[in-house]
Amino acid sequence: MRLARIVSRMNKSAAAFAAPGPKAAIVDRLADLPGPFDNPGQLGTRCYVPAKLKSPAALIVVLHGCTQDAATYDHGSGWSRLADRHGFALLYPEQRRSNNFNLCFNWYQPGDAARGAGEPASIRAMIARMAELHPIDPARIFVTGLSAGGAMASVMLATYPETFAGGAIIAGLPYGVAGNLHEAFETMAGRGIADDKALTAAVTAASPHAGPWPRISVWHGTADNLVVRGNADAIVRQWQGVHGLRRAPDVADRVDGYPHRVWHGADGAALIEEYEITGMAHGTPLAPGRGAGRSGKAGAHMLDVAISSTDRIAAFFGIAKAAAPAAKRVAAKAEAAATKHAAPRRKPAKAPPAHATVQTIIEDALRSAGLMR
Repeated sequence: MRLARIVSRMNKSAAAFAAPGPKAAIVDRLADLPGPFDNPGQLGTRCYVPAKLKSPAALIVVLHGCTQDAATYDHGSGWSRLADRHGFALLYPEQRRSNNFNLCFNWYQPGDAARGAGEPASIRAMIARMAELHPIDPARIFVTGLSAGGAMASVMLATYPETFAGGAIIAGLPYGVAGNLHEAFETMAGRGIADDKALTAAVTAASPHAGPWPRISVWHGTADNLVVRGNADAIVRQWQGVHGLRRAPDVADRVDGYPHRVWHGADGAALIEEYEITGMAHGTPLAPGRGAGRSGKAGAHMLDVAISSTDRIAAFFGIAKAAAPAAKRVAAKAEAAATKHAAPRRKPAKAPPAHATVQTIIEDALRSAGLMR
């Protein structure tokens, strides 16, 4: 009952935050995906097809975070503008408030985390519809997402691994670590995460697929107090087990000043990579306003930390060239930029102030429930 009251307070607070002011001005470059297609999860569907679509074209499925919609995430991340430059297509499944008040994908609900059911089945049907309408290369379909969208990316990679050549999980969670809202909060706080064997088994048991498996890119901020950094470690361990890789990375370097680790397969190709964004809170890492190869626009949970996850993920997928390092950039400069977005230490509040962000509301609610330190 206590948890139910906390969740109710979170929902009311989020509504109060969202209601007073006008929505931030964005450029909505997306269109609705025409049907018909099966949609058991009752999701909205947006897409973007550039004027100069290459044939056959890569397709990236992009999953927004809580409190966001598809157009907002595209505006901040810069995916559609990158698609213009490189000729790939985008699919944006979109959560509806009738499914989740805070517009989170329901990655922790059993009916929305299994093959052939709920939201995953809807997303898979949307992919099939895109392939009917456009010359999509079935060998170059990818998925990425932020936060709950990152957790749903984990769901898609586990339940439909034969569909995806790769995936990128930003501030997300491993697959199969929660079966209800309470367990989701526990996992977000870094508690109760399964051991390596169970993490691997969750993926291999989620579909009849026996390999080859998707390549994985993992991004997480060290100052993320909403989905703690340990979840990134668990995602890496989960997919190390699936790919049969050793714990130690084959490459450990720094990219734009941030720690970066890579694990290679037997053929030398990168199967897993991990970016640790020092000092960054909960959000998507971006480097807006820095010329070609620096996609995105800063905003709520879209953080300017001098590295573009959008460009780096596209390069990891092999659909765009890697961005060149910024001139004279050193680790200290990048870390200083990230520190601006570090989550501040704050005492639990009885009620959120009028200017509180949704992240502050959620964090304070979780602390009062004893689910976050």
